[in-house]
Amino acid sequence: MSAKGIPQIAAIMGSCVAGGAYLPIMSDEAIIVNKTGSIFLAGSYLVKSAIGENVDNETLGGAETHTEISGVVDYKVESDYEALDKIRSLISKIGKPKKACFDRIEPAEPKKTPKEIYGIIPERRDTPYDMYQIIERLTDNSEFDEYKANYGRTIICAYARIEGWAVGIIANQRTIVKNKSGEMQFGGVIYSDSADKAAHFIMNCNQKKIPLVFLHDVTGFMVGSRSEHGGIIKDGAKMVNAMANSIVPKFSIVVGNSYGAGNYAMCGKAYDPRLIVAWPTAQLAVMSGASAAKTLLQIKVSSLKAKGEQISKEDEQKMLDEITQKYNEQTSPYYAAARLWTDAIIDPLETRKWISMGIEAANHRPIKKKYKTGVIRT
Repeated sequence: MSAKGIPQIAAIMGSCVAGGAYLPIMSDEAIIVNKTGSIFLAGSYLVKSAIGENVDNETLGGAETHTEISGVVDYKVESDYEALDKIRSLISKIGKPKKACFDRIEPAEPKKTPKEIYGIIPERRDTPYDMYQIIERLTDNSEFDEYKANYGRTIICAYARIEGWAVGIIANQRTIVKNKSGEMQFGGVIYSDSADKAAHFIMNCNQKKIPLVFLHDVTGFMVGSRSEHGGIIKDGAKMVNAMANSIVPKFSIVVGNSYGAGNYAMCGKAYDPRLIVAWPTAQLAVMSGASAAKTLLQIKVSSLKAKGEQISKEDEQKMLDEITQKYNEQTSPYYAAARLWTDAIIDPLETRKWISMGIEAANHRPIKKKYKTGVIRT
């Protein structure tokens, strides 16, 4: 890190021995607490055993030894509190680095009450709701500029501000919509038109150096012969390509469902978001518990029938219930967080703060790469 120009300051508040002794001394500057901090390649007992020398640990590698005799450590302090104050003092004098210069103005609170989010998300994950109501309670002044508002309506794309920062929001709409061709589209599902819209919007945000915020409540891409004939794979690949190659910071908020390829397209953990957090209402999996259970049950029943075995309706239902319960447990955000699939589970009211802190941190790293997507099938 030091070679990359990242300052490193170490505080030796306890004992650092053997390989652990190198870590603080490879830092740019080191602080040691008198009488409690010590640093040596071998402690007094090993020294006695190895070479027969009688020496106590303080003389061997205490604060006075390394600040007055060896010169290994740079600062001696009398307490842990003084060590922390010294770190603050040293950091306060570091020169200001170049920034990415993401746009920020004076922050404004949402005009619509954020606490109302608690009543918007339904208890059942298959119940429709209006994602616009969530967005209006996350954005400054509850305002946003929607991109292609009447096209690809199962994904909402909008420019907005959160805590003053300019952001590009990509969110899954959970209401059932009807497009101009008369087709009914299920909420939370990505169709060809919505994937196409999202891909273009993501590319625009990279062009303008606007950080991306993904609000997940997605069950996946639309399946079936009509979708396949319409090229859902190439349109989905276009969205994933645009997102995966993004050079602007990406932040993912798992509001509700985040299943399968939909998780990929909405910048799941595999696609390196700067932060990915989940609300307690989130569910993360390859597919929903109900869908997975039905699929696995069909495979099981078909396998038994192929062997000439029969299964009663009661046994079939019992197997379905067992598989569903197991999958439902594994879709929990707590299950995901325990395996580091998300960075945290947060109160929905903390979402604005998390996004703002994330962008502020990302702003200290200038964007040096050019945005390139490679070949995209059109």
